[in-house]
Amino acid sequence: MRIHQRGNEGIMYITCLDLEGVLVPEIWIAFAEESGIPELKRTTRDEPDYDKLMNWRLGILKEHGLGLKEIQETIAKIDPIPGAKEFLDELRSISQVIILSDTFTQFAAPLMEKLGMPTIFCNSLDVAESGEITGFKIRIENPKYAAVKALQSIGYDTIASGDSYNDLGMIKASKAGFLFKSTEQIKSDNPDIPAYETYDELLCAIRNVIE
Repeated sequence: MRIHQRGNEGIMYITCLDLEGVLVPEIWIAFAEESGIPELKRTTRDEPDYDKLMNWRLGILKEHGLGLKEIQETIAKIDPIPGAKEFLDELRSISQVIILSDTFTQFAAPLMEKLGMPTIFCNSLDVAESGEITGFKIRIENPKYAAVKALQSIGYDTIASGDSYNDLGMIKASKAGFLFKSTEQIKSDNPDIPAYETYDELLCAIRNVIE
């Protein structure tokens, strides 16, 4: 793998990708369909405030007596978006890659196996012995933005791509950033960010930055 790239000695890139909606289907949407609770289809595409969204979700789970086990059973049935693993394999041959996600370690593990075990930075859940999800721990405030700034502070340039409101910070802070499979509203609100719908388009855009 080439680390010194784009023809300039010393430029070292790490590509940072969102997980849900970019590489795998949205976990909460899948669980909403499996559980028959349509309210749980609300995601960070709809609600920019992640703490507000998660506390609302946990309230719905408690109301319906659902816990980690039921969500993990749904996750076991989720496969990567068609073409995602091939895209990730190709991308990892030309760039270091870190997945930056607001999901949780208890959700992500089986999905990482299906994607070839890429590196992921995410959060964790508080789970009672009964299996009830009682809370969640966010590693650091604004974790995706904080991660790209930290990588930059140790000498890396970042390329970032995601689909939701909570990806905009890392996209705008990076050397190059792209929306991928995003909503019309987010694309309209951010016309300066290139937006792509296919893995081939996104890979080409990233390759153009690196090479």
